[in-house]
Amino acid sequence: MRLRNIPGSREVIAESRYVVHEEETKAGCWHDIFENDHPIHIEIGMGKGKFIMALAKANPQINYVGIEKYSSVLIRALEKMEQEEEPLANLCFIRMDAENITKVFAKDEVDRIYLNFSDPWPKDRHAKRRLTSKEFFARYDQILTGEGRVEFKTDNRPLFDFSVESVKEAEWNLDVVTYDLHHDEVLVRGNVMTEYEERFSAMGNPIHKLIASREK
Repeated sequence: MRLRNIPGSREVIAESRYVVHEEETKAGCWHDIFENDHPIHIEIGMGKGKFIMALAKANPQINYVGIEKYSSVLIRALEKMEQEEEPLANLCFIRMDAENITKVFAKDEVDRIYLNFSDPWPKDRHAKRRLTSKEFFARYDQILTGEGRVEFKTDNRPLFDFSVESVKEAEWNLDVVTYDLHHDEVLVRGNVMTEYEERFSAMGNPIHKLIASREK
């Protein structure tokens, strides 16, 4: 899907108080940025921010970083933030490519990674670009704490099957696997839906979810 360019979006992002700039200088400094020692959770490919903003509101004891590559999408999250009556002190954003994640976060700095409805990159030659490829799990391994988790949701069955195999190839634990999240009485409790999740589930598409942790 081609994203529509929004004139002036880069300038707005550059001036926003909610966006962390020069992110590659921030590895190892995130607790200083948030001015506390709370756990840090990140969402890679956060879209318009509905999911991560809901988490930040519900969990003030956790710091959240939303990562989005496209300015035309990130600006929608900034608009949502500006509409808040009180700023969410435990949430900030970065505009960056996920491939650089190990330059932005240090070893053992992140407690949880959320991946929601990620780009499937359907061509085989692009498999390494998928956020659930073994190459990306190697990156996550570098920044997650020992008890860290990766949570992934999608309605794309081929991508989900690929992701399950990637977890195994990376020698991580598959702690949770469900092919129909919204009909799982246990896992659906407390589930926060993204914009895509609302749309696809309304169309009757089952939502798949996995949670992965490292092998002991």
